Amino acid sequence: MPDKKINEIVLRGIGGSPGICIGKAYLMDKEGVDVVPKYSLGKGQLEAEKKRFKTAVKKAVDELSQIINDTPEELRENAKILETHVVLLKDKMLYGRAIETIENEYINAEWALRKVVLSIQPLFEGMGDGYLRDRAEDVVSVADRVMKHLTGAQGVSIEAIDKRVILVAQDLSPAETSQIQLERIMGFVTDRGGKASHTSIIARSLEIPAVLGLEQATRIIRNDDIIVLDGNAGVVVINPSEETLAEAEERKSQYEARRAQYARSGHLPAKTRDGIDLAVMGNIELPEEVVAVRDRGGDGIGLYRTEFQYLARRDFPSEEELFESYKDVVDLMPDKPVTIRTLDINGDKAVAYISEPEENPVLGLRAIRYCLHKPEVFLTQLRAILRAAHFGRVRLLVPMISRIEEVIEIKRLMAKAAESLKRDGLPHEKKIPLGIMIEVPSAAIMADTLAPEVDFFSIGTNDLIQYTMAIDRGNRDVAYLYNPLNPAVLRLLKIITDAGKAHNKPVFMCGEMAGEAIYVPILLGLGLQELSANPQAIPMIKNAIRLLNVDQTKTFVERLLQQTSTEQVERLVQKIYGDLLNNGNHNGWGH
Repeated sequence: MPDKKINEIVLRGIGGSPGICIGKAYLMDKEGVDVVPKYSLGKGQLEAEKKRFKTAVKKAVDELSQIINDTPEELRENAKILETHVVLLKDKMLYGRAIETIENEYINAEWALRKVVLSIQPLFEGMGDGYLRDRAEDVVSVADRVMKHLTGAQGVSIEAIDKRVILVAQDLSPAETSQIQLERIMGFVTDRGGKASHTSIIARSLEIPAVLGLEQATRIIRNDDIIVLDGNAGVVVINPSEETLAEAEERKSQYEARRAQYARSGHLPAKTRDGIDLAVMGNIELPEEVVAVRDRGGDGIGLYRTEFQYLARRDFPSEEELFESYKDVVDLMPDKPVTIRTLDINGDKAVAYISEPEENPVLGLRAIRYCLHKPEVFLTQLRAILRAAHFGRVRLLVPMISRIEEVIEIKRLMAKAAESLKRDGLPHEKKIPLGIMIEVPSAAIMADTLAPEVDFFSIGTNDLIQYTMAIDRGNRDVAYLYNPLNPAVLRLLKIITDAGKAHNKPVFMCGEMAGEAIYVPILLGLGLQELSANPQAIPMIKNAIRLLNVDQTKTFVERLLQQTSTEQVERLVQKIYGDLLNNGNHNGWGH
């Protein structure tokens, strides 16, 4: 809900990309797409209707191909998203089902397409992983493109914008964001989307501020309204007062000065004041994001999410396809570690796009549970990873571990994959470092028994906090409980790091907590040896490490662990390290 202060209105959403900008709003008019006609067909009209649908799909494919060819160099790394949309347009899941619906129900193409999209969306939206949930946007985006050609609605051309503005839209498709001219577009404001949406990913790669998930921005904001967009805080201020404008300008200049300072020092080592070296790595979803990690001084890839290759297709990717993708990343990171996380997706129904999703996919057949349930799928991926490891320093990371039996079975299947590659005469590494994600409380509690079985731990704080606090982190009503500084979370982190030390196994972190400077003293004090964050956060995290003394952070963590409430922990963190490390993410909009 908006907060009102005299004439200005404050909207609170999700910070999709950091930064602050001030300018005029430009509303993206998409009316017409949602008005879908419905009518019945006679038997003799079916062939003509199917042809009309196929023509609209071909126009959409040609349109996307042209956009890919015309994509400017700075956005070239995101063209893979559009290529996925082309594949999705031709896929049986969308294309085939729409044709079948026209044939079986004798209805027009627009209504058949709408019906198919409404049946597909829940399969993505029911997934536990936020990144995968946001792939529902891809289905809607490609369907909208076909729908425009069927209905004759006018498309939106960002390319035609001839003034410097902040875009305001229900959502922005990858095709639309690919047309962005950086000298014209200052930032994005959208009703939909989250941190893992393509709009957010592209905004971060372009370093354009974005606030997403505002729900009602397009209803409240008018064309040419002056707005302040704060991507750090996830806040948009409409018609700001003189006082708010002055404050925003000050925040903007401070943020940009800090960012320039971090960028200049990004390639310096992350060495603490008392001489301890840490590795700061990058999290990626797409191979194209490796460039951003490298350019910002990343020490390797701490988390390569591999789910993207399994989406927008009618079957599982082949071993060769997976191998080529993994090898691309390894080749771009010579002599640096690349941590490939195995498939984290819920259930074969969601992957194959058939039937209904699970009732509670977050707690269901997902990640390693699914992979062990479908060993042939898992073995294909393991073979591809072991082959890619022949060309660099690959580490295997397995998500959602909850018990030791899973680890034992993983090791058996790794050996089986290596043996089959040997028989096939394919170059590969027989053994590579095996790590497990600690993101389930049972794994944290049993970390001392898991440590001897693996080579490293990587803590996934996003799910660990969610499961520890028994909340859905996407539910706004309980979002206040999602806090890395909750004493229960800190105590679990201590259990995990103590188990790592006792068995001489390194403990890393790849969750969102690793990408916030204010948490770095806690992570150093706990003894983490490697942090992995989104590429844009790497210089900031390295800078924070250089400001700290490890011995002091250890004493600090001992004090934190004595606190019994989140408020007590927050006060102590701000008192000891707030002035040193706060990067502008905490602010007073609307207070």
